[in-house]
Amino acid sequence: MKKKKDQDVRNYQPSDYEKEDFVSKGLATTHEQVSDTLTEGTFDGKIDEVDKNGNLVTHKGKEIKRKRK
Repeated sequence: MKKKKDQDVRNYQPSDYEKEDFVSKGLATTHEQVSDTLTEGTFDGKIDEVDKNGNLVTHKGKEIKRKRK
């Protein structure tokens, strides 16, 4: 896929979590989803806690319950 000469490339930055613009919010949300997907796939993963509006409350999260064989 060719990039247009006038098209800007924007990558995720940790400061995107504090910004209010559309692109920053989208990048922060996508980063959180990817991070959760990768973390939940590990044995020691934890689920982040969010409020009723879906805003992040804490990264400490709850332990993922695993069935033991």
